[in-house]
Amino acid sequence: MRTRTSPPPAAPAEGRTQRRWVLAITSVASMMVVLDALVVATALTAIKSDLGASITELEWTVNAYGLSFAVLLMTSAAVGDRWGRRRVFATGVALFAVASLICAVAPNVEILIAGRVLQGAGAAFVMPLALALLGAAFPPEARPKALGVFASVSGVAVPLGPLLGGAVVEGISWPWIFWINVPVGVALVCFVLTRTEESHGPDAALDVPGLVLAGAGSFGVVWGLIQGNAAGWTSVAVLGPLAAGLVALGAFVAWQRRAAHPMLPLHLFRSRRFAAGNAVIFFHWASALGAVFFMAQYLQEGLGFGPLAAGLGLAPWGLTTAVVPQVAGRLVGRFGERPFIVAGLGLHGLAMLWIALVAGPAIGYWAIAAPLVLSGTGIAMCLPAAQSAVLTSVAPRFLGKASGAFSAMRQLGGAFGVAILVAGFSLAGSYASSAEFSAGFAAAAVASAVLAAVGALAGSLIPRREPKE
Repeated sequence: MRTRTSPPPAAPAEGRTQRRWVLAITSVASMMVVLDALVVATALTAIKSDLGASITELEWTVNAYGLSFAVLLMTSAAVGDRWGRRRVFATGVALFAVASLICAVAPNVEILIAGRVLQGAGAAFVMPLALALLGAAFPPEARPKALGVFASVSGVAVPLGPLLGGAVVEGISWPWIFWINVPVGVALVCFVLTRTEESHGPDAALDVPGLVLAGAGSFGVVWGLIQGNAAGWTSVAVLGPLAAGLVALGAFVAWQRRAAHPMLPLHLFRSRRFAAGNAVIFFHWASALGAVFFMAQYLQEGLGFGPLAAGLGLAPWGLTTAVVPQVAGRLVGRFGERPFIVAGLGLHGLAMLWIALVAGPAIGYWAIAAPLVLSGTGIAMCLPAAQSAVLTSVAPRFLGKASGAFSAMRQLGGAFGVAILVAGFSLAGSYASSAEFSAGFAAAAVASAVLAAVGALAGSLIPRREPKE
C-alpha cells in the first residue's frame, strides 16, 4: 500500500510564489462561498414578492444552503485527504458554479431552494479544503498571519454581500446575484489546477461508516432546527429528526474510537485549544449569521429602506471585517487567541444589546450605525483567532480533518443561530407592521447577544499564550 505524502518543499523563491497563489485562490473561493451565505439577505424581500415565498420558504433559502453545507463538510475533508485536496477543491468550485446557474434561472421558490442545496454541497467541498491547502502551504509560525489575510478577504463578503445584493436587486433583478458566481468559478478552477500542487492526507482508505453516521447526524440535527419554528419545537416532525441526529452523532463518536482510519481522530479533542476553538466558531457563526439574516430585513421592513439602501446601511458593519482580521492575524501570533476571541465576541454581544434597546420603526439609521461598527469589529477579531486555535493545535497530517471539523461546526452553528433568532422573533413580533417587525427584531438581537456570550465563555477556556517580543 503506497504512502500518501505532500510534495517535497519547493525552493525559497518558488515556495513563496506558491504560497501566494494558494492564499489568493483559497481566499477568493472562500469569499465567494461566504458571499452566497449573505448576498441573499438583501434580496429576501424581492424574492418574497417575486416568487410569493412565505417566511418559512425565505428561511429555507438561507438554511438549504447551510444544510447541505453542514452535512457534507466532514465527508469532503475525508474525500480530499483520500483523492487529493486540489482535485476535490476544484470539483467543489465547479459544482458551486453550476448550482449558481440553477439558482439564477429558477422559475419558482422550490427550484431556487434546490439550487441552494447544490450550492451548499459545492461550498462543502471548497471551505475545508481551502483551509487544508492553506494550512499545508504555510508553516505554523506564518499560519496566523496567513489566516488573517484569508479571513480579511473572506470578510469582504460581509459588506459586499448585502451591498451587492441590494444593488443588483434594485438595478437589475435578484437572479443576477447568482450569475456572478459562474465566471468567477470557471476562473478559479483554471487557476487551482494550474497554479497549485496536489496533496493528500495520511489515510489510504475512507472511513465509510463514519461518513454515513456523520452525514446522517448532521442532517437530522440541522433539519430539526430548520423545522422547529414552523412545525413547533415539541412536534414529532422536529423532535424525531433531532433525536435521530443526536443518536447518529453519538454512534459516530463511538465508531471513531475503534475505526482503523477514523475520519475525525478523537484524540484531537484532548487539546483544549482545538476543542474550545471549535466551540467558539459554532457560537460565533450562530450569532453572526442570525444577526445578518434579520439586520438586512430590519432596514427594509422596519425602517423602510430599499434593497440598495439596506446594503449601504450594512456597509459600516461589514467593512470592519475586511480590515480588522489582518491586524488581528498579526497580533494573534504574539498574544494568543484567547484575548481576541473573548474581547471580540464580548464586543459583538454588547453591540447587539445596544441595537435591541434602540430598535424601533421611528428611529433614524444613525442610532444603530455605531453599534453596527462595534459588532463587525468584534466578529472580525474573533474569526482568525478561532481558526488559528484549531489549525495550529494539530499535526500537519491532520490539517484536512481539523479543517473539516472546524467548517462543520461553523455551519451547524449557523443553522442553529438562524433557528434560535427566528424563534425569538416569532415570539415577540411578526411581519404585520414595521412596529411588529421591530419588536421581533429586538428579541432576535438579544438572542444573538446571548449566543455571543456563550462563545466568549468557550474562548476563555483556550490556554493563555505568553506574549512574544
